[in-house]
Amino acid sequence: MREGLPPVGGYVLAGGKSSRMGSDKALLELAGKPLVLHATTKLRRLCAEVSILGSDSALERFAPLVRDLHPGYGPMAGIEAALLNSKFDWNLVLPVDVPFLPTALLDDWLWSVLHRPIRDIKLAMLSVDSYPHPALLIIHRQIVPYLTASLERGELKLLPALRSACDEIAAKLKVKSKNVFVEMQWDDPFAPVMKDDSEPWRTLTKAQRENRSLWFVNLNTPQEFADAERHIDALDT
Repeated sequence: MREGLPPVGGYVLAGGKSSRMGSDKALLELAGKPLVLHATTKLRRLCAEVSILGSDSALERFAPLVRDLHPGYGPMAGIEAALLNSKFDWNLVLPVDVPFLPTALLDDWLWSVLHRPIRDIKLAMLSVDSYPHPALLIIHRQIVPYLTASLERGELKLLPALRSACDEIAAKLKVKSKNVFVEMQWDDPFAPVMKDDSEPWRTLTKAQRENRSLWFVNLNTPQEFADAERHIDALDT
C-alpha cells in the first residue's frame, strides 16, 4: 500500500453461479493460474488483508473464505458479508472474472479516492463508456446496514441499493449525494501513467496498453475464456 492511505481490506467477489461457464470460473485457469489466484495476487499488492467471498471450500487454499449471510441473494450478499467481516473502514471489492484489470489502475484509483480532502465519501465506483461496474467498489463499512436492509426487503439489484444507501447517508450528513457516492467515469486520461518503479506491476506494459479494451471485460463464457488465452501477455499476475 502507498504511504499516506488508510489500511484497506481486499475481497475477491467469487460467489457467482457461473451458469454460462458450466463450472466455477473462479477455479478455471488462465495462463496456468486459476482466476481467483490472479485476483488475490492483485489485492495482496494493495490491501492489508485479503479474503474471498464465496461458498466453495476449494477456494480456501488461496485466501480465507467469507460466506454469505444471505445465501443465494447475489453479489450484494457477498458485499454485505465482506463489510461485516472486515476490520477496516475501507475495503476494495474485486470481481474474480476481470483478470486483465491492471493492479496499477486499482492502485491509482485507491489513491484518487482515499486521498481526497472530502471526508463524506463512503463509496466509489467506476463506469466505462457510461456503463457502471457496481461489483468493483471502494466501499466504507458504514454502508453495511443499508445493504442488509435492502436484502431483507428482497431488493437485490446492487446499483440501486448502493445509490439508495448513499442517498440516505447524504441526507443524514446534510450533504449532496455526490459527496458520498463518487461515480468516476474511466477514460484514457485516467489510465495510470508509466512509472519507473522497482515493482513491475506499477508500470503498464506495452501489451497492457494495447489491450486496454480488455481491462474491464468479465469472462463469462467458454468462448470469452478461450479468447482471453490469446492475450495472456497483457496480464500482470
